[in-house]
Amino acid sequence: MRANRRLVYAVVSSGLAIVFALLVSAVILAVSGNNPFEAYGQMFEYGVRVDSLASAVNRAVPLYFSAMAVALGFKMGLFNIGVEGQYRIAVLIAAAVGAAIALPGPLHVLAIILTAMAVGAAWSGFAGYLKVKRGVHEVISTIMLNYVATGMGAFLLANWLRQENPPGDLVIKTPEIPESGRLPSLNQVLEWVGLDPGRVNLYGMAVLAVVAGFGFHVLINHTRFGFELRASGASAGAARTAGIDPGRMVVLTMVISGAIAGLVGMAHLLGFFHRYTIDFPTMLGFTGIAVALLGRNHPAGMAAGALLFGWFDRATQILDLRGIPKEIVFILQGVILLSVVVAYAVVEVRIRAAESRAVTGALRPGAEEES
Repeated sequence: MRANRRLVYAVVSSGLAIVFALLVSAVILAVSGNNPFEAYGQMFEYGVRVDSLASAVNRAVPLYFSAMAVALGFKMGLFNIGVEGQYRIAVLIAAAVGAAIALPGPLHVLAIILTAMAVGAAWSGFAGYLKVKRGVHEVISTIMLNYVATGMGAFLLANWLRQENPPGDLVIKTPEIPESGRLPSLNQVLEWVGLDPGRVNLYGMAVLAVVAGFGFHVLINHTRFGFELRASGASAGAARTAGIDPGRMVVLTMVISGAIAGLVGMAHLLGFFHRYTIDFPTMLGFTGIAVALLGRNHPAGMAAGALLFGWFDRATQILDLRGIPKEIVFILQGVILLSVVVAYAVVEVRIRAAESRAVTGALRPGAEEES
């Protein structure tokens, strides 16, 4: 009953947050001299095209990995806001390794992915170590490590990992990953079912994202590690009494969270860029926080949130062509995030009040006879 109540509250509050964000954005559009109904109509018409839906999925895959990395920490009461730095340094090193080695196709792709996960795990694990051994709060350490990752990545790319470009090519980038290190698109699957994505290639990492979502659910809810993680997050003292080492769980959680964060850049690397460049997508780690909050740290909820953000990002592109500021997507995302945070707090208060009333009623004299 308690789980069902929480599920209902989560779905309703997230839905209301989205509706509220749409209303706020509509008001802003109207104030700026644009017809919100026309803008939303154009977004919907453009966004439901097959190529737009495929592009939305491509944009959602990195956000989904980012959200899972954040949510794993949330499950233990840890706030890993260093996903941005973790995936950026991970994808840089993975791109360099992928371009430097020669392996058969599947092994080449696996080596790139494992490299990214190892780098992300090490970068995040250091923050966990600092928390356990030196008492440094993970918010502070991960924020600082984001800056370190950005600076170190720029230094490595500019001085050690960059490709020697021909005259006239001023783009700083790593060497290109060969064909054996790339993931094929899923366009053929779409064509089998009669869908034509046009010039958009549906990333093959979408399959791994689905598998990772199921793995996340199993890890959290059906393994000993998941139980110890949730127990440590609920009460470190009680967990220690039960024989669980909270410090060990902090480090392990941050390591696994970082490994998931290492996958954030793989969809773009293996499916589109095939190298790391200075214009590689950024801010995916911070957006993942919003997706995790919107999805209530549940794999299915985060998948829906990532798809929603990806769809908004794609659908608003049509607004530029109609003379409507496409920056409305940032307003939508910001209001959704703020609304979800507020709704989450309200929901928690209501749930705890309901549980308190239930306990009080059960302990009331005569309650046993009445039942």
